[in-house]
Amino acid sequence: MKTWNAEAVLQALASTVNRDTTASNYVFQDDSYLTPRTSREFKLYYLSQESGRNAAKYFINTFPRYFQKDFAEPHIPCLMPETLELQIDEVSERALTECIQLRKVKAAVDMFDQLTQMGSPVSLDLTNDLLDLICLYGDQEPAQDVPPEQRTNDMGEKHDEIKIKKGRPRRASDFLKIVWGENNNAERIFNMMPEPNSCSYGALIRGMVKHGSIPKAFIMYNDMLNNQLTADVHTFNALISAAPYLKEKYSEKWDLIIDLLKQMAYQKVKPNVLTFNAVLKALQRCGALGRVQAFPVLNEMKALGIAPSLASYDHFLGIFYKAASQAQEHKEIIQEVLNEVSGKSFAAHDPDDVNFFMNTMKICLDTKDMEQAYKLQSLLDIGENWKLLGDSFHQSVYYGRFFNLLCMMEHVDVVLKWYRELSPSLFYPNSQRMRDLFQALDMDNRLDIIPQIWKDIKRMGHDNNTELVEEMLSLMAREKHKPEVQQSFAECALDVKTLYKQTDYGRVQLNWSASSLSSITLILLAAGRIQQAWEILMLFKVTNRVPSEYLLKQFLDCIQMNNNSEQAVALVQISASFCLPLTSHLIKRVQQEFELNEEQKNTLSQLESSLFE
Repeated sequence: MKTWNAEAVLQALASTVNRDTTASNYVFQDDSYLTPRTSREFKLYYLSQESGRNAAKYFINTFPRYFQKDFAEPHIPCLMPETLELQIDEVSERALTECIQLRKVKAAVDMFDQLTQMGSPVSLDLTNDLLDLICLYGDQEPAQDVPPEQRTNDMGEKHDEIKIKKGRPRRASDFLKIVWGENNNAERIFNMMPEPNSCSYGALIRGMVKHGSIPKAFIMYNDMLNNQLTADVHTFNALISAAPYLKEKYSEKWDLIIDLLKQMAYQKVKPNVLTFNAVLKALQRCGALGRVQAFPVLNEMKALGIAPSLASYDHFLGIFYKAASQAQEHKEIIQEVLNEVSGKSFAAHDPDDVNFFMNTMKICLDTKDMEQAYKLQSLLDIGENWKLLGDSFHQSVYYGRFFNLLCMMEHVDVVLKWYRELSPSLFYPNSQRMRDLFQALDMDNRLDIIPQIWKDIKRMGHDNNTELVEEMLSLMAREKHKPEVQQSFAECALDVKTLYKQTDYGRVQLNWSASSLSSITLILLAAGRIQQAWEILMLFKVTNRVPSEYLLKQFLDCIQMNNNSEQAVALVQISASFCLPLTSHLIKRVQQEFELNEEQKNTLSQLESSLFE
């Protein structure tokens, strides 16, 4: 008899529908009014949703008596109040079990101490559960309901220098790392145990590794061996991951890892995928030795019938690609890896699985390998691999690198196809990615599309980025195009002009520069809009900017086509007011090329004589 899970019908229906590339991310589709338009809004709204959920959970769990009515059929436990308060008042193992289940670290330790003082021995299994709780949270109360975007890494990062992402201010969480305190409750309770077993040692060792007391963890492991106890695979995984931080020389690090693996074999502990992932991750810290041992480790993994996870391949590639300068040297390795993972569906086995797509796309970008980038992108369409792309930050970095590579390597039509497909449903390009797009348009001589891109720039909130706006204006002003294109450029330039007047609250105001003023003036002149260009020219004096000689020559050429002698004289006066060396040249041109009345001739003569005073 065929059985179906509860989501089978929904999954079948979902498989018939493709992603709407014009829609925003699915997490915002319940509230179209709050659909984000920019990457900043995406992060703000996403965190706001998380904050709202946390606030709702707080009220439900703080005042559960008001939320007892259950309307859902079938019952949905996550929508009902959780039991977060201790219900058992007596001093007993039942009360201690409740404290552990509710993750009340301090209360659990106090209950254990009360039971010990009363002469009631706590069972070994329950004591091990308490050790697990204390070691997991470093003898501190756990932070409840921390949003995924704000969580910090658990394993080993405290030994690295704190790496602050470009553009992000330092957070308190970057510095407030939980450390393993001297003689903390975990060690105190462990020392009180009459006969600690392997689980007791394992909990303590994993806690020491997790919270930075690595030398102590290895001392504890040696004590465990002296007591003729066997470690489990999780304990060995923790020790292997900590091995690179205990030794200095590459050979010593690798010898320690080999020794731990031999002890696993001697104790008949079967390795799992996390074991080999820990080995491969450790090899990233072993320099050239790591590159020698990487292939044997991966082959041994497959020989044991253990399928590599995405983290396995990520660590493997990380051994060979430590810097962009090394990318070309090992270009064939990424090809082999992507050929191997192509067409396969992966599941989450390791927290580092989410780094694979982001880091591999960086290698594709460093090697300028578009073929491998397409292979990597196609892997996201297999099964539920897209779930392993990571959180919004990982996704943004991945698609940003992919789009950067497209702009460098592909024809502009292909770039625009991907641009329309990815944005805004999956990717909110930042200002740098938009500049990459402009460069792609420039390389393929498709600058006529700029006015369309400008609408997206405004929608995504990048219209207050001075460098981006000025680069766009300079591209439009660089050379002349067809009349219809020049008119669209002029409308775009006038739209940009309005931004310099806006003073919206919370908006970074644009400041006029000589470059932006010159570009807009040239764009308007090319479109034959001399009067509007003249208004921009007047802003040079108002904003204390100096026009270039090239701009004034171009302006005089346009004035000559209309034979406007009055405006020509005024242009010479503007040049003289800025004391430009070009003024004498302009005077001669106006005198020779325009029909002047006596007043205009006298004005030019006075200006010419003043130049020699």
